[in-house]
Amino acid sequence: MFTVRKKSKTEPCHVHYVIIGGGIAGTTSAETIRAHDPEGSIAIISDEPYRLYSRIMLSKPNFFLGQIPFEKIWLKKEDWYADNRIAFYSGKRAIKLNTQKKSVTLDDATVLTYEKLLIATGSYARKWPIAGAEKKGITYLRSLDHAKEIMESIKTAKRAVAIGSGFISFEMCDMLKRAGLEVAMVMREPYYWYPVLDEVSGRMIEKKLEQSGITLMRTNEVQVVRGSNRVESVQLTDGTVLSCDLILAGIGVVYDTAWLKNAGLRTNRGVIANEYLEASAKDVWVAGDVAEFQDVILRERIQQVSWSNAYLQGKTAGLNMSCRRQVFKLVSSYTSHGFDMVIGFVGDIRVTPKREVVTRGSADVNSYGRIILEDDRIVGATLINRMRDAGPLTKLVEQNINMAARKRELADPNFQLASLIANTT
Repeated sequence: MFTVRKKSKTEPCHVHYVIIGGGIAGTTSAETIRAHDPEGSIAIISDEPYRLYSRIMLSKPNFFLGQIPFEKIWLKKEDWYADNRIAFYSGKRAIKLNTQKKSVTLDDATVLTYEKLLIATGSYARKWPIAGAEKKGITYLRSLDHAKEIMESIKTAKRAVAIGSGFISFEMCDMLKRAGLEVAMVMREPYYWYPVLDEVSGRMIEKKLEQSGITLMRTNEVQVVRGSNRVESVQLTDGTVLSCDLILAGIGVVYDTAWLKNAGLRTNRGVIANEYLEASAKDVWVAGDVAEFQDVILRERIQQVSWSNAYLQGKTAGLNMSCRRQVFKLVSSYTSHGFDMVIGFVGDIRVTPKREVVTRGSADVNSYGRIILEDDRIVGATLINRMRDAGPLTKLVEQNINMAARKRELADPNFQLASLIANTT
């Protein structure tokens, strides 16, 4: 594997472009930099031992059930890094940043100095803070190692419990049922995906889950995990005991930002960046899940956790680091498939007191959407079995068109939203 050579064991390595994070954002940034700067040295630091792989495939039933060859997970060949003269520090974690000296220290004491730095550290599965959470059989889904553990477990497991409601639980429950397991879902919310979705949307998803044999335990939490070394059952706050030999904890993500805050970078939930993805320190950029950036379309600071967002932010950061100054501009979107349903998000789906929601379709016809407006302009949408609306809505968010006189059309499920798009040619 190609590496950056050190003159001595203790002397720092100097690299023109240092990228912390080996996922889609960091790797795309490196690829973009190399396309525009064939000579500058590049190093990628990845806390996983693997080259770039598809995180999207991690929650797809066909992958887990072996219907897709495992090799399809890899997005780069082993020799891609050497061929592009990119030093790949796999299985290494950045633990200290000095923005004055422009240095990054790794967990093996290696020190890299940089001219330009990208932080693309992504997000991590939130650990389940419950009594007994250290037992074998409790899994998460955020990395390839997590996926391998689940794939091995479902070969012998009979009963599974999913914790939390959201994309991960939805897709994983679909996989677990296809694998022949009995599945129960424990959620503390009153309906599925509260408060991200409204009750109509949540109940539509719940109906499909229950029709497919998923047992829903609403407004409930696990009080304790029982078993010796391995999971045998969980006891809920209402006293119910669920037998299980596998638990999937899908309770959100966290961001490793404390060490970056200690280095003087502005942080909130993520690392704060402007519309060019520049962090608060000179010659430092941020991309992917950890980026809390100024959105030029929505005119506010947001954070987006999606593959497409990470890919395009990595590309934009790579361009800005190597050859130009370009604003990041994207209407984010995400789609989830499971139980013969398609759930989609477009743009900013938060419902606040100053925002208006126009509904489109109904649960009765199993096709329902919510269009979210602020100051009579579309900012986002949630869609269930209405993905034909996703493209037009993405354009309408981007074009920021006043919809004060068009809300009746927005609410008409048969109206073609594409006709509202402004002709900019």
